[in-house]
Amino acid sequence: MPDDPPLIQSLRTAVAAAPADVPLRLHLAQLLLEADRSDEAVAEAAVALQHAPGDAQARGLMARAMGAPPSAPAQPPGPRAGFDWKAAAEQVGDVVPPRFAETPVRADGQDDSADADAWDVEEPGTVRLADVGGMQDVKDRMDAAFLAPLRNPELRKLYGKSLRGGLLLYGPPGCGKTFIARAVAGELGAAFLSVSVNDVLDMWIGNSERNMHEVFETARRQAPCVVFLDELDALGAKRSRTGHSGMRNVVNQLLSELDGIDSAANEGVFVLAATNVPWDVDNALRRPGRLDRTILVLPPDGPAREAILRYHLRDRPIEKVELGKLVKVTDGLSGADLAHVCEAAAERALLDSVRTGTVRMIGMKDLLAAANEVVPSAEPWFASARNVAMFANEGGMYDDLVTYLKKRRKL
Repeated sequence: MPDDPPLIQSLRTAVAAAPADVPLRLHLAQLLLEADRSDEAVAEAAVALQHAPGDAQARGLMARAMGAPPSAPAQPPGPRAGFDWKAAAEQVGDVVPPRFAETPVRADGQDDSADADAWDVEEPGTVRLADVGGMQDVKDRMDAAFLAPLRNPELRKLYGKSLRGGLLLYGPPGCGKTFIARAVAGELGAAFLSVSVNDVLDMWIGNSERNMHEVFETARRQAPCVVFLDELDALGAKRSRTGHSGMRNVVNQLLSELDGIDSAANEGVFVLAATNVPWDVDNALRRPGRLDRTILVLPPDGPAREAILRYHLRDRPIEKVELGKLVKVTDGLSGADLAHVCEAAAERALLDSVRTGTVRMIGMKDLLAAANEVVPSAEPWFASARNVAMFANEGGMYDDLVTYLKKRRKL
């Protein structure tokens, strides 16, 4: 720098000529530190440590430049005489967070945590059905079967419609059932409580039923609240096929909670469930008044695929991507498959950049190659669903699935 003293200027020139000379660089850092130029000293010491990570002199100089006191001789175990531990704790209090949190105690001596819910309930979110790309048929059916009555309190009162309800979403994995459930909670302005089999099942007799009861008690206290039962086939499997009495008791408890202690117990509690295999769900769960409305969630249609691809490419360096063409070649892929296509295309461009030493953008060639390598993850599901649609469609329960399979010439 122009303002450097002659000695520092000379040392900078020498360091530039021999950047791997650690002692020379440390001599420069020492002079900078003595000249009260700590930031520059830190930078030089850091470069020295890159060349010699274990160099004690470089570490000591770095510590002094950053304001640490010189290292003292080793002390025997036990408190050091004259050391102000309280002042030291205050100095590092903002740097090192406490590892353990004390439970607050109220003035009356009661534990605040005793009234806290054991389940994590999310506050009403900002996600709406409009944020779900495409899938207009699913949105329309959900609005007609579930949301429209709840948006019109006068009509609901006129027709005696209770502010409660249950809806079962089913379809192949990776198609957005959980996201739709969150969007419904956002539409209702309701809290969201997600429950899986791991949250409920317990090895001790009676605890699983107690956990299921606590889930619904929490939802009732937090009403309006959407309870989302993920993988319902695990929580509510057919009791006729369940050999373990504990699982049958869990299903019985779930049925009891869906019915409520009385007609008003579940007012403001909306139950949404999702499953990939609805034919494995206990029939009693799908009786009127419980999860009696069913919606098939299929792989994303064209507008939905475009929205998903835009989302996963939004922060990546892309050029000349023809979304319309990409949407056509990804027909039949699930949302998870589309995310993988974007990830694989980015990986191809990254590896190519590493190989050539020249950074390049993600192009259409990368995306098409990645799409051609992806096997639609929903195909095995449709192979199983086809048999159910053909031979187990009692009462037209899977008519929407039959219609889709015929349209896609899979039936």
